[in-house]
Amino acid sequence: QVQLVESGGRLVQPGGSLRLSCATSGDIFSINAIGWYRQAPGNERQLVVIYSTNGTTTYADFVKGRFTISRDNAKNTVYLQMNALEPSDTAVYFCNAKTHAGDVEHNWWGQGTQVTVSS
Repeated sequence: QVQLVESGGRLVQPGGSLRLSCATSGDIFSINAIGWYRQAPGNERQLVVIYSTNGTTTYADFVKGRFTISRDNAKNTVYLQMNALEPSDTAVYFCNAKTHAGDVEHNWWGQGTQVTVSS
């Protein structure tokens, strides 16, 4: 059981920056990977970045060099720092955690936070 709560989404101008937060609780030590997805209206949910407990971090091509994932273990919180934002970044951003039981992967999701990039 993992609970995820996102916050920080808001309206921001193109070229601006924003930091999203994902507060984690529950059995957080069972998490194998944690990251961010996003979904724009009419589009499918897409991976933004994922950090695995083996130490690897994978970013989607459309955010490389602009977005950075980080964490504060003392606060059990994961962050997504977003710079040089573009209108195409407008979406609901979801925190995601992955756990495994045998060969079965389970995904845990936050409620989402809206990011709107517009002038």
